[in-house]
Amino acid sequence: MKEHPCIMVVDDAQSMLKMLSRALELEGYDVVAAADGRTALALMEKYRPDLVILDVMMPGLDGFQVLGLIRQRSSVPVIMLTALGEGSIVRDALSLGADDCVRKPFRMREILAHIRANLSHAGSPVADTGCTENGATR
Repeated sequence: MKEHPCIMVVDDAQSMLKMLSRALELEGYDVVAAADGRTALALMEKYRPDLVILDVMMPGLDGFQVLGLIRQRSSVPVIMLTALGEGSIVRDALSLGADDCVRKPFRMREILAHIRANLSHAGSPVADTGCTENGATR
């Protein structure tokens, strides 16, 4: 059994997806990555992550649409990522149910602090089952 929280990273930019996934893995988190909203929703059901990092601007289903669909099914903490500097984006994300919002570009230490705080507020245990599929460790 893995002893780390599972974090889902959702971003259509492959460079961001790889960078975040690798950095989180190095910090000891289990990571599930999705390059689009539809994949993310399917993986949510499959892996039941402890936290979701979700980009706002994506083709197809954007981050706000994905957030709305996540909130219909789950209260998992969601940290939205945005490259847009407008304060209204942050306000909209929070009013639609996001737990937190981080502007790109960010320092890895910054997002790690947001992750730890959101996991702590959600009551996620330090030792968790990690990312599992059908009850088996991935």
